[in-house]
Formats: sequence, C-alpha cells, structure tokens
Amino acid sequence: MGRTTVADVLVDGLARAGAARIFAAADAPDALRGAAQRRALPIVEAPDAMAAGVLAAVSGELGEGPGAALAGLDDTSGLVRGIAHARRDRAPLIVVTEGGADAGLLAPVVKARVIVEAASAAHWIAHAAQLAMADPRGPVHLVAGDDVAGEPALPVATSCRPAPLPPPEPASLDAFGAALAAASRPLLIAGLECGPDDARWIRSFAEALPAPVLATPKGKGALADPHPLALGALVAEHAALARADLVILLGVDAGELPPGVVPEGVRVARIGRAAWPEGAFVAEALGDLALVIDELAPHVRARPAADWDVAELDRIKRAVTQLAKATPAGRVVALAREATPAGTLATGDVPALAAWQAIGPREALSPLGLVTPGYAVLAAIAAQLTHAERRVVAFTNAAGLVAGGQPLSRAVVLGLPLIVVVLDVLEAGTAGWKELCGVAPLVCRGESDFTMHFSRAFLAGHPAVIVVEAAGRVA
Repeated sequence: MGRTTVADVLVDGLARAGAARIFAAADAPDALRGAAQRRALPIVEAPDAMAAGVLAAVSGELGEGPGAALAGLDDTSGLVRGIAHARRDRAPLIVVTEGGADAGLLAPVVKARVIVEAASAAHWIAHAAQLAMADPRGPVHLVAGDDVAGEPALPVATSCRPAPLPPPEPASLDAFGAALAAASRPLLIAGLECGPDDARWIRSFAEALPAPVLATPKGKGALADPHPLALGALVAEHAALARADLVILLGVDAGELPPGVVPEGVRVARIGRAAWPEGAFVAEALGDLALVIDELAPHVRARPAADWDVAELDRIKRAVTQLAKATPAGRVVALAREATPAGTLATGDVPALAAWQAIGPREALSPLGLVTPGYAVLAAIAAQLTHAERRVVAFTNAAGLVAGGQPLSRAVVLGLPLIVVVLDVLEAGTAGWKELCGVAPLVCRGESDFTMHFSRAFLAGHPAVIVVEAAGRVA
C-alpha cells in the first residue's frame, strides 16, 4: 500500500461527508483525480467549469451531503457562474481547485475560502464540509495546490457532518402559540429548507390549523400539489394572501421572499433552521422543522379552528391550476405529468414548470433568480445520477437545449434515460441538434402527437429529446 497523501485525505473527507460522486472539469487537478480513483469515488466528467459547478450544486441540493466539484483555474469566469448558481440556490457545494492568483476571484460567490495545509488536511476538509452544510447552506472553496496535494498526510478521524440543530427555545414556542391563537386565517409559505423528511409534518400542520399553503420555487411539493390546501406558487397579490391575517414562513430562506409580496399590515411568523440576517417577526422558532412543528402541537390543539371559507379556497385552487395550464407550454407540461408515475422528477428553466404537479419536496427543480444557461438539462443529469431508480424529465427552450447540448450528449453516452422536452420551438430551429445532443429530436406538431412521442420515449427508457413546435402550431 502506498503512502496517504493530502489528496487522499481530501477525497476521503468528501466521501464521508456524503458526496456520492465528483464532477470534474477538463482542467481539474490530476492529483485529486487519482485520489478519487483510489477511493473508488466515481468521477463524472463535465464539459466545463460552469457545468461542473451546477451539476455538483444540484447533487448537493438533492443528496444527503455536499456536492463536489474539481476544477482548474483556466476558466475562472465559468467557474464563478457555476458557484454563483449554488450560492443563489443555497446548495451545499465544495469546489476544489489548485492554488494561484486567480483563486481569489471566487471569494465573492463562496461562503468561505479554505487553504489546505498538509499537516492539517483532515481538519480542513471536515471544516469545509460542515460549513457547506450549515444553514444557510452554500458553496465553499477548498484550495489545494499541486505542491500540497501530493504531500504525505495523516488520515485523522474527523466528523465531516454538521452537528444536529439544538431544540427550539420554549419561549419561542410560547410566542408562536400566542400568535396562532390570535389568528383567524393563518397561511403557510413553504421554502427551500423543507425537505422530504419534513413533508408529513408539514401536511399535519396545515391540516390541523387548517391553513392553505403557498410555495416558493424551492418549496414546491412540500405539501403535495394535488392536496386541497396546496394553492400554488407564492406570487404577489395571490388571492389567499389577501385574506390571511397571519403568514407563517416555513423553511423560507431570506433570498426566496420577494420584497412586498406579503401584504402590508399582515403579521409574519417564521419557523426556520437558521436565523435571518434581519427580520421583524411576531414569533420565530428555530430548529429542525419537524421537531418545531411537533413541539407546537399542544398550541395548535388549544386554539379554535381557522376561519377559512372552504369553498373560497377551492375556487382559488381551481383558478391557480387553470392558470398554470392556460398556455400551450403549460398544457404540454401537464400532459407529461399525467403520463408519468408518482416520484418522477422534473427540472425546468421555463415558467411552464408551474404546471407540474409535485408530490414531494425537490421533485420539481428550478433555479432561484438568474437562470444559468443550460440549467434544466444539467439539473436533470444530476438528478438522474442521484436518483437512478427514478425517472427525470427536463423542460427547457431552444436556448436552454443549445446551452446544455454538450452535457446532454455525454448523458446519452452514459445511457441516462432522460427526456428533454423543448418548448415553443420554431420549425426550422432543430437543424444540427442531433450532432449537438447526441440524439435525434422527435418533433411534435400537436398535443396528441406529443402524448404519443412522450409515452413511447418514457416506456423505452432511452435518452430522448422531444421538440414541441411554437404555440401557433400546437392544437
């Protein structure tokens, strides 16, 4: 057995933190590639640094540990874009690069920059992993120069996972109970901190109050979209918001709440995993979401039932559902959902993704804020690698497919059974797409045509690109 190097310690730390694979740009350091091979940690080649960052970020968003990316500094601007995506989406990510003057350019888009020293490499990788996973989650830059990566290192046993959150303060629970008791029409807004383990608690909380639930893009599915109390996306002037007298932010990150979206004068309470930088709440309880909801159960049982008009909520839900399907693109997304089983994942960088009915958290992935080029395809690849037992459908437009064409061609080689649906494409827009994506596109000229092509592609289990021609051509 050869000696243990700094690169070996770093890769071992990534694996123990929960990283299932490493996404490597073409200029990734060789020493770390070799260490990953020795550790049998799979390496997925990315076409460029931006793609490596986005792929790893989505893997961190979906998995149990941080995403991991290796890159050089030949394409610093691309790497910055990939890491900035992780920062906006609060995705846990560790990006490892060699040293150099350009490494400092990543500082504005990371939570921290950690420079590895040979004598304490195990400490630094544990610190980076814990920091990336700590709320609010985000990217951490780990610098391991070529002169350090090959140095001998001692594989010290260190914890690479963050400590459990402390229980909520009793005083905060009492304040929350008082706020609930004073509310006649509470409303929940679910956000990115709501994970799969929280879903049944969120449903119980909403039904016990009872309270309608809106969702940020990252909170979609926290309460299953078909549920009668799930009233769609959080948007300004939502009909339910106008009627609420208490808005409860449930796992909502500060970056998810658009300014002015909550009507002026409405009281706001919050349940979250970490404190906001600033915020005025009538009550705030911090801790594991499921535990906080469980601790609030006595307060919920002690209060009168909320005074929502059930018929009114039903009218709002039907209107929201109809609006999502009002466009040809929205109807296509809804048709795709009807043709897929529960548990199918969807990714998208187009508004029509709102028509996808998510049954659980993180089943419909879309970016926060600025859309990184090719996001829908990159996210679909990462999702399929993370959940090999499930199927993934990506919804994008022509520009999104062109941006994601090279990564998609590699996914085709790997045999990932992705289906990429390209919406609102002009008839002449598909020239050269087979060479770009590695698979010939199937062109649809009507909704029945789309249903036939989509069903066949889904059942075949092979990579497919389905192009839906522009709205004027779709029945």
